[in-house]
Amino acid sequence: MERRTAQERWERRTQRPLLALTVGFAVAYAVPIVDSSASRAATAVCTGVEWVVWAAFAADCLVRLALTPRRAEFVRSHWPDLCAVVLPALQPLRLLRMVSTLLLVGRRARMAPQIRLTTYVAGSVIGLLMFGSLAVLSVERESPDGNIRTLGDAVWWSFTTMTTVGYGDHAPTTGLGRMIAVGLMLSGIALLGVVTANIATWFIARFDKDDVEERRQTEAITALAEEIRLLRAEVARLTAREEQRR
Repeated sequence: MERRTAQERWERRTQRPLLALTVGFAVAYAVPIVDSSASRAATAVCTGVEWVVWAAFAADCLVRLALTPRRAEFVRSHWPDLCAVVLPALQPLRLLRMVSTLLLVGRRARMAPQIRLTTYVAGSVIGLLMFGSLAVLSVERESPDGNIRTLGDAVWWSFTTMTTVGYGDHAPTTGLGRMIAVGLMLSGIALLGVVTANIATWFIARFDKDDVEERRQTEAITALAEEIRLLRAEVARLTAREEQRR
C-alpha cells in the first residue's frame, strides 16, 4: 500500500471543509451586494466571514508549505497561491479578497482527485458568472453614467461578456468595472477553450473506443472465418479419405 506524505494527508483531510467554506464566502460576498439595504451589523458579519474564509485558505497554503519537504519547488509551482495570500493583506478591498479567495479555491480544487475536469469546469463557469456579476454590480450600481443597476442586468452582462457575444446594451463605465470586464473576458475565453477542448477530447475518446471495438470485432470475424476454412478443409480431407477406403 502506497504511503502518503504529510502534505498529501493534510490536503485530503481539508479538501471538503475548505470547499464548504467557499459556499459561506459566496453567500457572505453576495448578501451586501444583492441587499443594498442590509444593516451595518449584517454587513460587518459578512465582511468577517469573508476574512475568515480567506484566512482559512491562506493558512492552508502556509501549512502545505511547512509540510512539504521541498519548499523551494513548492514556492516555484505555487506562486499564485502565495500571491493570493499576500494580496488582500496589502490592500483590504472586498474585490481583492474575492479575487484572492477565488485563486486559492481554484488551485485547491484542482488538487482534488475526485473532482473530474468536467465538474471543475462547470463549477468554474458558474462561479465566474456569479462573482463577476456581483463584482460589477457592486462598483457600477452607484455610477451616475452606469446602466448596470440590478442583479439581472449584471448577470446578463456577465453572460454576454463570458460568451464573447457582447451585445453592448449593458457595459461598465467605471475604471474598476472595466478592469473586472477585462478579467471576465480573459477568463471566459480561457474557460470556453477548456470546455471546447474537453468536448473534443470526449468525442475523440469515444471514436477511439468505437474504433478499437470495431477492430476487435473484425479480428474476431477474421479468426472465425479462418477456423471455418480450416474446418472445411479438414472435413474435405476426411471425406476424401473415406471415399478412398471404399
